[in-house]
Amino acid sequence: MKKDIFGKALLDYQNGNYSEDIITSTNISDEDTLPLPYLFRLYADMPLLEQKALQLSKGNILDVGCGSGSHSLWLQNKGLNVKAIDNSEGAIKVAKKRGVINAELKPILEETETFDTILLLMNGTGIFQELSLVSQNLKHLKSILKPEGQILIDSSDISYMYEDEDGGQWLDLNQGYPGELNYFLSYKGEKETAMKWLYLDFETLKTACLTVGLNCEKVMDGEHFDYLARLF
Repeated sequence: MKKDIFGKALLDYQNGNYSEDIITSTNISDEDTLPLPYLFRLYADMPLLEQKALQLSKGNILDVGCGSGSHSLWLQNKGLNVKAIDNSEGAIKVAKKRGVINAELKPILEETETFDTILLLMNGTGIFQELSLVSQNLKHLKSILKPEGQILIDSSDISYMYEDEDGGQWLDLNQGYPGELNYFLSYKGEKETAMKWLYLDFETLKTACLTVGLNCEKVMDGEHFDYLARLF
């Protein structure tokens, strides 16, 4: 059962109770710190890849996995119509407190409205969880896309994480797709239930899109094996 530790951390920061950051780790990486202020960043502090996605957003927009609402707020301030969704109750409370007009607690597969732009940022493919579920998610995203609409999604090719010091790879192909990770999160000593989280390299995403009738083009590369793609 999910404890919504992420939401609790966001609420603490929003309510002025910031004293610790979120600690993350995966089955292939050690503990790392996710600073809470970063989750409340302004446009100027966002990576160029995120800025580009926001610049390309148009029409009626869906912000999937909105978190504290930073992307939605920037779009709102530009006069655009945005709906923000997240499966974290705390995140939605924070997004509303920060001024997001239309924010709803909802997983993407339950969304039924249609949109001109669907945003999935901060490793947007993560919510697909595993490679076997990518087609299901892409089909649903396509079904809620208006004619001439677009999906803007980012991810990373994390094969570099399996390289040894000599440049060789220790990847075990019997273990499935290398971008399928178990993601662990803790905050103030409390541990969240482990989540499945998916990183998709661009070519794999492009192939998956073709199988469901979506075009996929790379908009730009990021600074560290990441990329922004446009699906249409």
